[in-house]
Amino acid sequence: MKRIHKVAILGAGTMGARIAAHFANAGVPSYLFDIVPADADGPARNKIAATGLDAAKKSKPAAFMEPSLARLVTVGNFEDDLKKLSDVDWIIEAVVENLDLKRALLKKVEAIRKPGTIITTNTSGLPVGKIAEGFSDDFRRSWFGTHFFNPPRYMRLLELIPTPEADRALIDAVSHFCDVHLGKGVVLAKDTPNFIGNRIGTFSVLNVMRLMQEMDLTIEDVDALTGRAVGWPRSATFRTIDLVGLDILGHVVGNMTSNVRDERSDLRLPDFFGKMLDRKMLGDKTKGGFYKKAKGGEGQEDERLALDWKTLEYHPRQKPKFPALDMAKNIDDTGARLRTLLGLDGAASQKNDKAGAFLWAALSDLWTYSANRVPEISDSIVEIDRAMRLGFNWELGPFELWDAAGVEATVARMKKEGKPVAANVEKLLAAGQKSWYADDLKTASGRKYWQLATGNWQLVEVPAGVWSTTVAKKSNGVVKKNSGASLIDLGDGVACLEFHSKMNSLGSDIVSLITQTLKPNGPGDAFDGFVITNDAANFSVGANLMLLLMSVQEDEWDDVDLAIRQFQGMTQAIKFSPKPVVVAPFGLCLGGGTEISLHAAARQPHAELYAGLVEVGVGLLPGGGGCKEMLLRAVDSAVASRGKVSGEALAGSVEMMEALKKAFETIATAKVATSAHEARGLGFVSDADRITMNRERVLSDAKARALELARAGYEPPVPRADIPAPGESLLAALKMGVHLMRQGDYITDYEVKLGAKIAEVLCGGNVTPGTPVSEQYILDLEREGFKSLCGEKKTQERIQFTLKTGKTLRN
Repeated sequence: MKRIHKVAILGAGTMGARIAAHFANAGVPSYLFDIVPADADGPARNKIAATGLDAAKKSKPAAFMEPSLARLVTVGNFEDDLKKLSDVDWIIEAVVENLDLKRALLKKVEAIRKPGTIITTNTSGLPVGKIAEGFSDDFRRSWFGTHFFNPPRYMRLLELIPTPEADRALIDAVSHFCDVHLGKGVVLAKDTPNFIGNRIGTFSVLNVMRLMQEMDLTIEDVDALTGRAVGWPRSATFRTIDLVGLDILGHVVGNMTSNVRDERSDLRLPDFFGKMLDRKMLGDKTKGGFYKKAKGGEGQEDERLALDWKTLEYHPRQKPKFPALDMAKNIDDTGARLRTLLGLDGAASQKNDKAGAFLWAALSDLWTYSANRVPEISDSIVEIDRAMRLGFNWELGPFELWDAAGVEATVARMKKEGKPVAANVEKLLAAGQKSWYADDLKTASGRKYWQLATGNWQLVEVPAGVWSTTVAKKSNGVVKKNSGASLIDLGDGVACLEFHSKMNSLGSDIVSLITQTLKPNGPGDAFDGFVITNDAANFSVGANLMLLLMSVQEDEWDDVDLAIRQFQGMTQAIKFSPKPVVVAPFGLCLGGGTEISLHAAARQPHAELYAGLVEVGVGLLPGGGGCKEMLLRAVDSAVASRGKVSGEALAGSVEMMEALKKAFETIATAKVATSAHEARGLGFVSDADRITMNRERVLSDAKARALELARAGYEPPVPRADIPAPGESLLAALKMGVHLMRQGDYITDYEVKLGAKIAEVLCGGNVTPGTPVSEQYILDLEREGFKSLCGEKKTQERIQFTLKTGKTLRN
């Protein structure tokens, strides 16, 4: 398979620069070229590419996983630097959507590139085949479409558009590289206008706007109905358009209306949308679109105003009143929630139920439109579903959503109401099938789909290494389970401890299953290694604060003490387990989640990791071994810099001061890493830990790491009893730093108290510098500090505020 070591991106606009940034995230160097400004000399000739790179460096959300990665991008221009293309493996064209301009640039590239160099286009609007018409055979063999979604770091979809002449081996090489190294979900699309994602997505948006006008709904109404209720993103319809930009949507729709003739070509952008474009109401980029922020008064939060689409005037956002939606919100399962909203679960639809009427119209149209697009835009329903999940963050693609609602019942209702029914779904039902998908445990995906072309079931294929705990549970089985966690057999002597509590908050059920599994003669005895991970959006949001607050308010101090001891017992069981435990964190990994990760034999994080010891935000300190592990890392870092010296000399050294100060700041300011790269810088991930770029590969990679450690004859660490306590001198220095922060009005009086408690634990108390202390001694300090803070009124206020609002209180 062709190796890709270096790439070039032609065009340093928003997309081009961010594509280069994401290659840098994968550790791949790139050239970023653009045109030369008029009359420019010297370095100014690269100004446009340099400006693009600068914008990527400053972009929010961040395009680079760590600022220093920008060093991997080298800027240049089309006149002086094209010769450098001869030493790259892949060239990506991302210039403006103008056919003549693209072809003129590519003619120059054709004369320079080495034969066999992959060359692709990021076009979203032009036919891929047409751009390379008349070019050499070798060029056309190496030419196809790679349509990245913006922003490339966060949007997982990559649409790969082969041309008839494209070399399949090169397509496979790019597909594999983008999957493993860029973390992409690759979908094969046909060379049709807007490919898959934007074709289905644009139809859905235009249809939703039509229904909004016909049913006289508001912007807020539609966003309430097209968000989490149907498994679509919280930003729903209009908030998403504001994020993307009304001008971008206008361009995508323009491409569709100019080039597509299908059964719904009647759909157009409404008049009010055109007026918004004229008035430059383009969304977040112009500080106002369908919503805009209004500055709150003194001491008040900013308010988000919503647009009245009839008058184009803003008003305070109104909470939509849909009784059916309020009822459905309590149903966790998307399918059951959907059936309730559509009145398909035997529940009689409510009188004047606008919510149900709107959703039925929108979804039944979506299902029919999607079914009519096979084989026009894709040969299988699987690619359409994947494109919508990965490119639009839908929980379920259109066909999966149809299965969840019930294909037979919905088609019967469509027919009863005289709605058009797609020929493809008629084929499915005529073959005696009642769903588009079915479980099949013979494959890594765990399911099969109805292939319309052959009229047979076909396995849903996934690349080797793509796996999930959901599939592992179905195929290998659950060894032990309680309400918060499961022990799953992953095969080959490895088991997975999976959390499944609400938001994966850590309660006694998770603590007890981990502890039981890792102790001798427990359910984990049959295994050689363990992985701790799960399939949710977030690894864990930390300890269950509600249970803690209830115990505190009822003065159940023995319960609080026991809960902390048990949590510490669990983290120590992870650390000193005779069998390797690999923690594979991803998404939010906060507080206790980070403490679990810190104690593992190794970590296998997903690149998108948001880790932090954030307890101070709720008026506490890390009490599950987090302070202890950060102290050990500080001591080890000082020893590595200073060399072997006495405990007293080490505790008094500049190296120890710097390392401890960093650990203290990380905990006391509740620093959260915004990537696995940043987590490494904060000490949450070690240099030996490997980062997985593709979320769907985290489980397989973690299992492989556990096997590797087990087969190498894993020896657990021995509890340390010789930690040189930083002691009273460094404690005084840290407290002085806290005092100066208060003098500068950066922190509150209560945060001075919190800072002092954290400093006492990290320094091993007010002892002589270098005094040898044990891990258990630091754990005891943590536990006492945590308990004493639980008794503080201001800590209880912080916990209550966070539970109520999801935000932190600075009191």
